[in-house]
Amino acid sequence: MAEQDAGSAMRAVVFTDFGGPEVLVPMMVPRPAPLPTEILVRVHAAGINPLDLRTRSGLPTPARAALGAGPHILGWDVSGTVVATGPGEFLYAPGDEVFGLLWLPRPAGAYAQYVTAPSRQFALKPANIDHEHAAALPLAGLTAWQGLTDIARLDGGERVLIHAAGGGVGHLAVQIAKHLGAHVIATASADKHDWLRALGADEVIDYRATPFEEATGNIDVVLDLVGIAQPDTATRSLTVLRPGGLFLGVAPGRPANFTEAAAAAGVHVAPEPLVEPDGHGLGELARLVGTGALAVHLDKVFPLDAAAEAHIHAETGARGKTVLQVFR
Repeated sequence: MAEQDAGSAMRAVVFTDFGGPEVLVPMMVPRPAPLPTEILVRVHAAGINPLDLRTRSGLPTPARAALGAGPHILGWDVSGTVVATGPGEFLYAPGDEVFGLLWLPRPAGAYAQYVTAPSRQFALKPANIDHEHAAALPLAGLTAWQGLTDIARLDGGERVLIHAAGGGVGHLAVQIAKHLGAHVIATASADKHDWLRALGADEVIDYRATPFEEATGNIDVVLDLVGIAQPDTATRSLTVLRPGGLFLGVAPGRPANFTEAAAAAGVHVAPEPLVEPDGHGLGELARLVGTGALAVHLDKVFPLDAAAEAHIHAETGARGKTVLQVFR
């Protein structure tokens, strides 16, 4: 897509009303300018996450609650090149390649040719991956990183059970938990087992063929990425946690009386986390990518104007991440 030469306008994908993917419409909108300590980034790629899909459809999310009057521009994951800096900014300079998770839960407007955000919500893009892979990493990678380091505080030797390990967050969580020294048990459909073992999973359970509670136990941490889509997953997970173990549910929704059931089972339940912008965490992810310890799986790339088609694809349960390419 060609860059707009006249400085005040840019291409973006917007929506005015909540609904299906068809509400996403490309149009020209004003181009933002960086405020003090912010940077203006020419977006090469923008990641699509389940949060985008739920917010667009009108489901209750923290992001929807933060929306003002429309039209709205979705997207929080970006990778691109710095083109300008605001007063007081000193971390980056024009020409630097950066990636970031921006403003969450407030609107960031990543489905656009340019974005602005505080510089500390970015990190330098790993040199060994392209912008499309970098744009797929921030929200999913930080969800896994913050959950496993800041909440679960893995320090090596733990037995970690990851539900929905073949998804966007799950496949990154497998690698991060393994890097942190955990014994990783993953639940996923059979077609993803070889892939997850290659990513570092020590054990893989086909949840369609074998109840996971019959195949494992003595778990220190359960990372549930399924949520209300299969509410009995959380309840059944209580039976495999050791006394004093931790249930960490990242996907929205928990069964009724779940906290009481966990207390009766003698296990801890972490409050439902919301991933937040974290330049330091992004730097840690970039370091792991640079050493080869972490790889993000890209399922499919769509052009910016095909955002509606990309949402349809993402809603089908794609393996790994779906990304919009903005500027090449």
